Amino acid sequence: MVPRPSLETTSSIPRPAAAVKEGDAGTQAIASASDDFPASEPAALVEPESPVPASLVAITPSARPARPRSVRHGVVHERRFRDAKPINFGKRSPKHLAVHGVDVSRWQGDIDWVKLRSQGANFVYIKATDGGDHLDPMFRKNWRNADEAGLRRGAYHFFYWCRLASEQADWFIRNVPKDKDALPPVIDVEWNHESSCKRRPSHKNVLDKMQVFMDRLERHYGKRPIIYTSPDFYADNLRGAFQDYPFWLRSVAAHPGKVYPGRDWVFWQYSGSGLSHGVNGRVDLNAFNGDENDWWAWLARQNGSRMASN
Repeated sequence: MVPRPSLETTSSIPRPAAAVKEGDAGTQAIASASDDFPASEPAALVEPESPVPASLVAITPSARPARPRSVRHGVVHERRFRDAKPINFGKRSPKHLAVHGVDVSRWQGDIDWVKLRSQGANFVYIKATDGGDHLDPMFRKNWRNADEAGLRRGAYHFFYWCRLASEQADWFIRNVPKDKDALPPVIDVEWNHESSCKRRPSHKNVLDKMQVFMDRLERHYGKRPIIYTSPDFYADNLRGAFQDYPFWLRSVAAHPGKVYPGRDWVFWQYSGSGLSHGVNGRVDLNAFNGDENDWWAWLARQNGSRMASN
């Protein structure tokens, strides 16, 4: 989930802070309680250099294509990924973990989700939003097609340090459906050296902004958000913080236990150079921290103890 230059991050000019104060609980999120996509934003709010194609417009329940009978969410596929830059992790290799998945954004282009699932992608985190005005132009298509292929899916937001956390939460909620079977939402926090935003808030301000964002998402989706981060940002801000939140850790050269000592984690992003049938080019590879039984138990907890497989 290493950010690409400018096109991946919001290019907007931060709005005046006077309109909404950080942490103002009175600001109402723009929400949708259905499984359908919320109403589309005006075209000006979507990334101008890559407008959303007509094929990505949300479809109504009556028009939604039926899921193929062969698709089963309740099956874990064995990892068959390759890696353009393989790393020897030794005895604590991710290959010893049972449940693998990927994360994707517009940069993976059109994905053959059935092929990708057959290669061991049991779950996917899909880039949805960043900042307060950018929607990944492939999000809606990826969100729909990943589910139809039988992957457990979730959405992530790239946090932008030059925008109010409350605005960013409202933007995510406006664009990501409230799906009871989805994985918990993710806040991606890292320093992006290519971003037009050069601000690096204080340690306290970073934690405060994250808390505002995560509280709003948890109230809306009913699931505690997962924190995705990288080693440098973690060292600067998150060591010892948010002990009661799940973490998704980037660690592409060593086991997370070495890079993030003492930190429990749910997902490990172990490669940014994965190769798989179904995806042109490289894709991020991830693993769940546990065996297959742990996976189903964790999914059941996210769904309020509902049966996780079908």
